[in-house]
Amino acid sequence: MSLHLALFLETTGCHYAGWRMPGAAKPNPTDWPLIKSLAQKAEAAKFDLIFMADKLSIDDVYGDSVTEAVRHRVTERPEPFTVLSALGAVTDKIGLAGTISSSVIQPFAAARTLATLDHLTGGRAGWNVVTSTSDAEAANFGQTLLSHEQRYEKAEAFIEAVRTLWDSWADDAIIGDRENGIYADGSRIRYAGIDNDWFSSRGPLNISRPPQGHPVTFQAGGSGPFMELAARTADAVFAAEKPDLASAQAWYAAVKARVVAHGRTPDSLKILPGLQPVIGRTQKEADDLLAELKQLHHPLATLTHLSNTMNYDWAQHDLDGPVPDIVGQLARKERFAPMLSHAREQGMTVRQFTKWVAGSGFIVAGTAQSLAARIAEWYQQRAVDGFVVMPPWIPEASDAFFNEVVPLLQERGVFRTAYQADTLRGHLGLERPAG
Repeated sequence: MSLHLALFLETTGCHYAGWRMPGAAKPNPTDWPLIKSLAQKAEAAKFDLIFMADKLSIDDVYGDSVTEAVRHRVTERPEPFTVLSALGAVTDKIGLAGTISSSVIQPFAAARTLATLDHLTGGRAGWNVVTSTSDAEAANFGQTLLSHEQRYEKAEAFIEAVRTLWDSWADDAIIGDRENGIYADGSRIRYAGIDNDWFSSRGPLNISRPPQGHPVTFQAGGSGPFMELAARTADAVFAAEKPDLASAQAWYAAVKARVVAHGRTPDSLKILPGLQPVIGRTQKEADDLLAELKQLHHPLATLTHLSNTMNYDWAQHDLDGPVPDIVGQLARKERFAPMLSHAREQGMTVRQFTKWVAGSGFIVAGTAQSLAARIAEWYQQRAVDGFVVMPPWIPEASDAFFNEVVPLLQERGVFRTAYQADTLRGHLGLERPAG
């Protein structure tokens, strides 16, 4: 089995300042020619899948308004499964995965959407299950935000309900006997009977079982509750990035051990952290590009995002004042305490903190050769099963990865030169669940 690669599809780039880079595409999240081009280039490069994130609100915690968020970064979010369905018609092999919130969406709607995409694409669908973390998202659906623990409890019930609905049709339920006028065998279709503290759905689903049985389930995060949920229910995780090989290996081993503890094989869950590649012909050129990207970053692009993810209004603090001690006021202390503690220990101002956060993901600046070597090393040293490639800007950074890095990975023998399967499960080496 080879290294796995996913493309994070973001037409404006995956860095807050990416859309401002010289040569970047005109910022338009619904630019269909660009979306289509990116998908087809990823397929030509033999990527496992395309992934689309989602958010169900515009960030408005900073200053109790959307003003600064929409001023300093691209906040539009096209509905992912509409886009992915369109991409299914212009691609043949590559997987297509989008984000669904277990906090506000009903299982029947999610199961039906994903089953339809899986049928239309011949088994290429996947879904990233997330828990909504902002009051704004909950309010857009007439709900109130649940506690951290409740969100994860509901997420597990959601995944189980969706899979139960997919399994309400046996694989052999459709007869298709035109001569005798029998379309389906009703004895092979059952009511779902979902009735728990979170969801009630009678079923059965009104579309047959997906070609993959279950479209591939992704989850994203890094907290203890996330790791436990993923070990029980996920097929792959978009893992929190680690700063060095040793810490990535330790996290990889810990997650795989949890998977085994739940009676699964280690390879039944794939670990795919994010990677933002900044590629130059020389190391200096790559470093200069990264410096330019950082120079174009606006602090409020970060603070408007952090305000929502923390549910804390950063507008009350001076940009050139010290990073405040606010850990005790945050609901998600486990996620944010390390970064805030580091910032305070380093004596950072809020402005410096925003630049550090914007550049603290796994951003790697280097030549195609050095990047390919690092990717291969992390894969071969069992720190990852692959990466979610997050081009900081489009199309220069994505093209450089497709055209320069991928061939080097193929030469090293760690990445495929041709697809060996027709489904996303097949690309990832995952078994099809029995009905």
